Amino acid sequence: MQFLRLLPLAAALLLAGCATALPELPAQPQPPAQFKEAARLTTAPPAEAQDRGRWWLAFGDPALETLVERAAARNTSIQEAVARVAQARALVRSANADRLPQIGAGAGAARAAGANSLTGRAPATLLQAGIDISYEVDLFGRLTGRRDAAALDAEARQALLQSTRLLVQAETAQAYLGLRALDAERALVRETVAAYADTLRLTQRRYQAGDVAELDVVRVETEVAATEAEALALDRQRAALEHALAVLVGDAPAEFALDTAEWATALPVVPPGVPATVLARRPDVAAAQASLLAAQARVGVAQTAWFPNLSLTGAGGFASSDLGDLLQWSARSWGVGLLLSLPIFDGGRRDAQLADARAQLDATAASYRGQVLVAFREVEDQLSALRLLQEQAKVQGRAVDAARRATTLSDTRYRNGLVSQLELLDARRSELQNRRQALQVRSAQFQSTVGLIRALGGGWDQPA
Repeated sequence: MQFLRLLPLAAALLLAGCATALPELPAQPQPPAQFKEAARLTTAPPAEAQDRGRWWLAFGDPALETLVERAAARNTSIQEAVARVAQARALVRSANADRLPQIGAGAGAARAAGANSLTGRAPATLLQAGIDISYEVDLFGRLTGRRDAAALDAEARQALLQSTRLLVQAETAQAYLGLRALDAERALVRETVAAYADTLRLTQRRYQAGDVAELDVVRVETEVAATEAEALALDRQRAALEHALAVLVGDAPAEFALDTAEWATALPVVPPGVPATVLARRPDVAAAQASLLAAQARVGVAQTAWFPNLSLTGAGGFASSDLGDLLQWSARSWGVGLLLSLPIFDGGRRDAQLADARAQLDATAASYRGQVLVAFREVEDQLSALRLLQEQAKVQGRAVDAARRATTLSDTRYRNGLVSQLELLDARRSELQNRRQALQVRSAQFQSTVGLIRALGGGWDQPA
């Protein structure tokens, strides 16, 4: 007979075990055998907590190092992400607290008349003081599932904090390197303006001597003014980039200034055969993975809504109609209780909540898959960009050498009256264009290098 009484509970436990089984996760993209750019890939577990080191030191630029470290300490996006992590960890503590006994103390006074009063139907005052204890037995893993989901959310927030740090570091480095590239280009354009000014003085003297027409003077004046306008446009771009850099390091633009300096930053060389294990450090992928697991846990929590809740309660204290007797031993009172509740009809609320949890899981799985594919694409983009930029830099270097030689020959021939002014101006214009293009290619190499570091999660060294 006792065995028969336990059958319903055993059946409920069996059904709960089936119902709270977590759903299988959708298939996710696997790393390819190799990148198109011939970088070998291997699989690795998530390593977003792996120390990435101070990757910016590879550029050998003290000013860059100072700015990146300032941004890490003062950037507002990082500060916001730190607060989000603290908020997520607080929710984990709250979820853990639900799994522990809840103890409270209380006191009260009530005045009533009727059969339930101490003096019959006459009005009476009842004073009470005591302690209440309650504890929900986690039979089907509801509370554990909530705690696990909150912990995974906290992991996702921590990974997003790492992602924000990496993003800010990369943006700071790219802004600084872009600013130094503009400094070099501005110096080149100002140098060209000076060369045009020298040509203008020579042309004016020849015009005064009657050797050339006024048209030649006007042509050179046009080139001087147009090149000065280009220099001013570069000044405007530098100012905007300096303001952006100020915000990244946590300063107001009016309080920040970076003096013009020679562009002496070293360009790190990407080693051949970048391993796929570095992709495991990408914090955005780790955050998406943690969010996926949290969504999976919440499906399990939603499934437990179909099964009973078992709560234990207890209370102990004193009750008396006289304040002087309230704490007397004879006024003691106590009680214990066991509450088993099972929802019967809720109008489809539990079905809707379970459907919502499963939809959230599907959406999070799609987001995770997309994040992984984006990671692969970004690495491919930067590797191919660096390879092609290296080839472009070589070809552009030959173009610069040829254009510089052409300008030297045209200047000599013009001063000796062997060629027209148009030929000299064309040669100078071509040299300026090719030298600026070479600087822009070099700047793109630095930008793509930083982009690759970010795409790989903070460097290309294989995690230990």
